[in-house]
Amino acid sequence: MKWALLLAALVVAANAEVFIKETFDDSWADRWVKSKWKQSDGQAGDFTLTAGKWYGDAEADKGIQTGPDSKFFATYAPLDKVFDNTDKDTVVQFSVKHEQDLDCGGGYIKLIPASSEKQMDTFGGDTPYSIMFGPDICGYSTRKIHVILTYKGKNYLIKKDLKAETDQLTHVYTLVIKPDNTYKVYVDLKEVASGSLYEDWDMLAPKTIKDPKAKKPADWDEREEIADPEDKKPEGWDDIPATIPDKSATKPDDWDDEEDGTWEAPTIPNPEYKGEWKPKLIKNPAFKGIWVAPDIDNPDYVHDDTLYNFKDLKFVGFELWQVKSGSIFDNIIVTDDFETAKAFAEETWQKNKDAEKELFDKIKKEEDEEKAKEAPPPPTEDAEEEDDEYEDSSKEEPSHVGTIKLPEEDESSGHDEL
Repeated sequence: MKWALLLAALVVAANAEVFIKETFDDSWADRWVKSKWKQSDGQAGDFTLTAGKWYGDAEADKGIQTGPDSKFFATYAPLDKVFDNTDKDTVVQFSVKHEQDLDCGGGYIKLIPASSEKQMDTFGGDTPYSIMFGPDICGYSTRKIHVILTYKGKNYLIKKDLKAETDQLTHVYTLVIKPDNTYKVYVDLKEVASGSLYEDWDMLAPKTIKDPKAKKPADWDEREEIADPEDKKPEGWDDIPATIPDKSATKPDDWDDEEDGTWEAPTIPNPEYKGEWKPKLIKNPAFKGIWVAPDIDNPDYVHDDTLYNFKDLKFVGFELWQVKSGSIFDNIIVTDDFETAKAFAEETWQKNKDAEKELFDKIKKEEDEEKAKEAPPPPTEDAEEEDDEYEDSSKEEPSHVGTIKLPEEDESSGHDEL
């Protein structure tokens, strides 16, 4: 049985098709095109081949890095052939290292259809795409993984909140879309989300809606509590005044009844006053709950078995904006087989990730040690005593006749002139 499963897996792998596999060597610029988007107004940044400051393998870990800061970045490459995913899995995978500790900017990839080919010269934010996938970070409020799918010319965001990695190490993002209209998202080859294209996107109208013609019955009682009809107001309740004369008040000695009028004591709140009487509340025996219109079939709903289907995927590209640049993108693969993408990640990212972490830790330790050397030394006891003496002497100011003792400043005194 195990041999049969292994043989089946080998057959699938043998039939797998790879539409692009990019590891970014010295010839990468021959395959990738820099968009003219934002170049005329000086807002376009560049991609540079580098492994960065920390890596597992100085050559194998080279990718393309954004720079300089506060720029737009756009580059793309054609797939080896147009990808029609009819009845096939769609797998897009890439790695990104936010070496700069990204504070605000995108780190996602796009798959672009052949229908956008005439616009690729200025490939940018307005160029129609089919799939947008990957991390997007801005402050603490936005740290998500985007999965945006295009359906009938409109872009739809996934409704789930998928957390992006925010450290400074390399991470691998993988998206799998299947012909049964299900999907999976992996980060570092670990599944972080899965579900249905029908449930996790709003590409189709809802199957049911509230009946717009339904009316709440006239006798429908939504009051959860009602006044107790048997509760009676106590006798004399309304005779208690809200305020009473202050018995402790006395007429001022300089009060003149002829000039000031008859003196009356000021009023104070009456401690015996209980406010307006209201009957106590009891549960409403006729309460039926909050009325909700019944569901009916939505006449605008049309089922579609092909939400997953993109017939003309032709380009892959990055279209980004970053405040702090420095993200390094690498190891892109678009295929119709997850195991093929997984094996690619294992022979690239997984092979070198531990060595990268070791170098990262070493560099950060050295940086911390250097900062500690540059930091001013902590004050000694002698220095603290000298500071105290200086504070005491600062209260005296020299003059031509000797020393004038300045008065202590009253902390409570304000500055009326301000």
